[in-house]
Amino acid sequence: MKQIVEISGFLALKEIWRNRSRFLLVSLVIALITLLVLFIAALGEGLGNGNKEYIAKLDAELIAYQSKSDFLIAASRLSKDRLAAIRRVEGVADVGMLGTANATLILPGDVEPLKVALLGVQPGHTGEPAVVQGQQLGTDLSDEVIIDKNTALRSDLKIGDDLTLRVTQGTQDEFYTLRIVGVSDGQQYSLQPSVFVPFYTWDRIKPKSEAEINSSNPVANVILIKLVDPAAIEEVSASIVSQVNNVETATLKQAINALPGYSAQQSTLNLQGGFTLFIGVLVIGGFFQIQILQKVAQIGVLKAIGTSNPIVAMASILQIVVVTIVGVAIGGFMTFLFSLSFPPTVPIVFNGTTTAIAVIALLLIGPLSGLISTRYAVRIEPLKALGLS
Repeated sequence: MKQIVEISGFLALKEIWRNRSRFLLVSLVIALITLLVLFIAALGEGLGNGNKEYIAKLDAELIAYQSKSDFLIAASRLSKDRLAAIRRVEGVADVGMLGTANATLILPGDVEPLKVALLGVQPGHTGEPAVVQGQQLGTDLSDEVIIDKNTALRSDLKIGDDLTLRVTQGTQDEFYTLRIVGVSDGQQYSLQPSVFVPFYTWDRIKPKSEAEINSSNPVANVILIKLVDPAAIEEVSASIVSQVNNVETATLKQAINALPGYSAQQSTLNLQGGFTLFIGVLVIGGFFQIQILQKVAQIGVLKAIGTSNPIVAMASILQIVVVTIVGVAIGGFMTFLFSLSFPPTVPIVFNGTTTAIAVIALLLIGPLSGLISTRYAVRIEPLKALGLS
């Protein structure tokens, strides 16, 4: 076996070196396919992450929605009495109201205003993000905010600064000035950077219709639930639904899959990635098939002087593996260079696991696509190849 590997390795590398321009061209084609696959994977991760980031990082196991809201946060309305009822259910450790809205962050100078997700959370309870700089929110009525990392990057705001939010209440634009007390890690919601406000402050400053302006009954969209024992999630969920009127519960995974457009978005991008890999199989397979057809006579000579089929097959496979590895390496390096030039507004995230899966798939498509050409190579008859039959 060792002799087979040595001889086939010599033959494979010798041919690659003598025809390096041709093989380099194929490696560059594989590099472009790698670049495309990795960017599709990163785009899928970035778009999905921008949609689900806040929910995925919640320190909670369940989310309570209004019944028949189809697990859509924007369609759900829950009053404060539901919060108290859920808190009394056995197995519930903590609960927190979450209100969602949109606002416009007014930036100083001639900088274009930034659209943000305005999230109302209860200080000290589930739903309030942990800060990486500064401090947590004070009271339920304080004029303080926590901004996430994305907001900080795109606005250049920092702890201690005052920010101005523009919202529409009734038919008028209203402006509210709040002080930044903390910065959290990335907490995007619906592909928007997030600003976290104490819940009752959020209820006061959120966009409202004419009918809501004089309302004094704060209503949350959903209630976030942290459990004493996360393993008892099914039992506690059933208890909440049976003991609290007009609510339904979902796990974080169910809530993420119910986000508008999330599942369709991910399916589309995964399908695009799959088609790109399939194109890679056809391109690599086609090249090596043509390569084998061009050197039928040489393979015939090798077999005529006693070269075995395993050596011919191994040499062909090694060529495919080497060319694929070089192409994937070049493509990975190109991807890294391109990723450095993207601004934070572009939703591209290179996740280690997703990238590793994509690279492994790219490394496998070379040998898989070369199976047909390898099979053809070992079936070449020396006399026919040399025109002596």
